[in-house]
Amino acid sequence: MTAENKPAILQGVKIVDLTSVVFGPLATQMLGDLGADVIKVEGPEGDLLRQVQPSRNKLMGAAFLGTNRNKRSVVLDLKTQTGRDQLRKLLIDADVMISSIRPAALARLSLDPETLRQENPNLITVSATGFGQDGPYAAKPAFDDSVQSVSGLASLATLRDPEAPPAYAPTILADKLGGVTAAYAVMGALFHRERTGEAQHVEVPMFETLAAFLLAEHMDGATFEELPQDFGYARMLVPHRRPVQTADGYITILPYTNVQWARFFKTVGRNDMIDHVWVTDMDARSRNIGAVYDMVAHIALTRTTDEWLDLMEQADIPAMPVRNLSDLPNDPHLAATGFFQRIDHPTEGAIWTTRPPVRFSATPSRHDHRPAPRLGEHSDEILGPGRE
Repeated sequence: MTAENKPAILQGVKIVDLTSVVFGPLATQMLGDLGADVIKVEGPEGDLLRQVQPSRNKLMGAAFLGTNRNKRSVVLDLKTQTGRDQLRKLLIDADVMISSIRPAALARLSLDPETLRQENPNLITVSATGFGQDGPYAAKPAFDDSVQSVSGLASLATLRDPEAPPAYAPTILADKLGGVTAAYAVMGALFHRERTGEAQHVEVPMFETLAAFLLAEHMDGATFEELPQDFGYARMLVPHRRPVQTADGYITILPYTNVQWARFFKTVGRNDMIDHVWVTDMDARSRNIGAVYDMVAHIALTRTTDEWLDLMEQADIPAMPVRNLSDLPNDPHLAATGFFQRIDHPTEGAIWTTRPPVRFSATPSRHDHRPAPRLGEHSDEILGPGRE
């Protein structure tokens, strides 16, 4: 049996998804790509992301299409007893319920983890929250920009240049990182239940997730201090750490090890640098990394981007051109791996999508099994006709 004909990794896993926008939906799309049956529960107005433009048809915005494939949509009004009863029926045989509804609101609706597990002891419940529920921010609303602010991400620009204002990363990093984290948390809980028979509640707070992500390297000197305050990994923060200009464009040239730095300077004819302490001693180089990068920037101007790419490939030194997003469809590597896929959506026509980046040798992941659903498209299929 070929990998394409084998059951997907999460085939048979039923996930009831009460999330919206990007954080939760990205997580459940990843799980759907791995074969889970994801039932997207939406209120009568639908996921807010449906309205984000551009779109061809109402409530089918491009951002929604990009985070909701491999799901079925059912409309339930959880403000009504009928809607809550219908949800409970869906959860009787579900494996996972993931929700971005605030935990206090779920408790008021009697949809809290403890109550639901009385009806289905095997149900894993996941709360995709803005903030951990044991801290003073627990009840605060959270969006990507606000989490970028409070986590320290927006202030990294100021750490690099004290005169610079704080700045958001030009991508919804907190939402997307939260989604990836929630997806692996669900799979961890499923594995634990498989091994022990025990279901559990999982909390994935966006603030703590982004803060931990940033501090993997930016904890830096604070790691050793009694009162942590010396934060910031210097190599990431020097203003010289940026793509360098060539004779006709921009490129990233990145020697890293002592051997690579020595090879770089030999390749460019700077033999005077080969035995320099900045090359032979990583600690000395780190303390002077701005000056080292500045040297690379001046040298880079002497050749074209293509000349640098050829030269660095011969020297086995990491180097890549600076591309725009619009260049990616023509990238030869992405083309060879089939990264961009054009599929036919039953209502939206031909659309571009990307395949899941992770590949398994024995089991498939699918980007085209079930395109993003119309609002309530599967309500009759899931709940049955005449359910009112």
